[in-house]
Amino acid sequence: KRNTTMAQSAKHIYWFSELGIDDVGLVGGKNASLGEMYQELTPKGVKIPNGFAVTADAYRYFLKHNKIDTTVKDILTGLDVNNIPQLQACGYKVRNTILSKPFPDDLAEAICDAYAKLEKESRVGVDVAVRSSATAEDLPDASFAGQQETFLNVCGVEALLDSCKKCMASLFTNRAISYRESKNYDHFSVGLSIGVQLMVRSDLASSGVMFSLDTESGFQEVVLLSGSWGLGENVVQGAVNPDEWHIFKPTLKKGCKPIVSKKLGSKEVRMVYSTKIGEKTKNLPTSEAMQSQFCLNDGEVLKLAEWACIIETHYSTKRNTYMPMDMEWAKDGTTSELFIVQARPETVHSQKDRSKLKTYHLKNDKKGLKLVTSGAAVGSQIGCGTASIIKDLSLMCAFKKGQILVTEMTDPDWEPILKQASGVVTNRGGRTCHAAIISRELGIPCVVGCGDATLKITDGQSITVDSSQGEEGCVWDGEVPYVVEEQDLKEIPKLKTKITINIGNPDKAYENSFLPNDGVGLARMEFIVSNHIRVHPLACLHPEEVKNAAHLAEIQKNY
Repeated sequence: KRNTTMAQSAKHIYWFSELGIDDVGLVGGKNASLGEMYQELTPKGVKIPNGFAVTADAYRYFLKHNKIDTTVKDILTGLDVNNIPQLQACGYKVRNTILSKPFPDDLAEAICDAYAKLEKESRVGVDVAVRSSATAEDLPDASFAGQQETFLNVCGVEALLDSCKKCMASLFTNRAISYRESKNYDHFSVGLSIGVQLMVRSDLASSGVMFSLDTESGFQEVVLLSGSWGLGENVVQGAVNPDEWHIFKPTLKKGCKPIVSKKLGSKEVRMVYSTKIGEKTKNLPTSEAMQSQFCLNDGEVLKLAEWACIIETHYSTKRNTYMPMDMEWAKDGTTSELFIVQARPETVHSQKDRSKLKTYHLKNDKKGLKLVTSGAAVGSQIGCGTASIIKDLSLMCAFKKGQILVTEMTDPDWEPILKQASGVVTNRGGRTCHAAIISRELGIPCVVGCGDATLKITDGQSITVDSSQGEEGCVWDGEVPYVVEEQDLKEIPKLKTKITINIGNPDKAYENSFLPNDGVGLARMEFIVSNHIRVHPLACLHPEEVKNAAHLAEIQKNY
């Protein structure tokens, strides 16, 4: 572990090649992880874009140089984060205080010199990503990811210094202040490091998110990969319904090609570079041709899954405990190369007590229930409440604690009201989007990617959010009775007779794997084909026999 003496703390810049996972206190979780992978995993074939970190000590130096650390403390004293107007006013005041102050000359010079070295490695005015890296971020028990700002397509020293200062100010976004309060973190025990990393031109290709486990069940033997065209912020924030793949790790490690499922997303928009002054990125509509194509081919999916296994194994070995990982990937459209641009510990299932099993199911049959809308299920809970349609953050104050949030999508700015919601329903997003990750962490039912939730659901309507049905999440009209069953698996006696599981619904297979069992006794292939594959095997073997062109197009769409 690096010894951060005063002499060393005066060094404001560290390159990724100088950093490791034990440097969290110096450069935050994100940068320490990038350094760890750059040093240890690049030799194993995992590609990480080069870059450098501005230390958390540099952030503290900036505050003290401008004599604003006491000012910031005074502004936040007595703040009630549940009072949304007060939170917004205090956050705005702190950020403006930071943004109004200049960089110390030596700090500005150090950042500019490091950028000049990146220019020599690439080209003059090279585009970089500027990301925050908090010293309390990316801990396994707290999802700080997204609490601070990221700036893409930053070119030139002036734009870089401006983005660095905005990163520092973003330590006090409303969402970050609220989140730290909810986790009982002292605002001033958290430092802010900045990562400056060469951009991957995924605006010309694709990018997305990858987990080394199934995010819904916590099943450890698959990689969940999602992606869309363009820069990755749309996938992270849930602005698109992405493509999605599941890859089975045990047979992948044996050299097989085990893509066990692939789902085509609608990918309505793609984020690209903007040439407009003052605007770094913009969203464009995705063409029908691109929407109908997967954003990665099978070979690329398998390569990323292999990297996920390498990264998970490395961190698990390093920490001497199982460490599932949450990663972001990008494909460069100019070279067709794949890169990992971030990796952090997964924050929900890694902390879960697997000895307790909680099962939700509807009390009565679904017949007679009125389905309002449906989308991708997040988790397996059921919850009832009053719908509150919040179409814009400016209407945040209208939300009341205990209501179900219904909106287009969420990003970290929504977290002050997500903490107060009893459920979440969104028009857009996939299982790895912001709304999904935070809902899992909070333990509330969530259905994402409905498409029409804000149109089909009425503000004030009583609804039931049901994620217990498998992959499809349902929103039912009214308060539907449901049952929660809890079982302590440690109390179940070990029998001499082998007990095996019957599998009829593939959506439940991951979840059922946690039950005490001796394997699968019966797999109902006819149910799996009719409910999951939804294509007759003979139609797959002889597509030329399918005479209806529309039917054939439907069969081919997801394959």
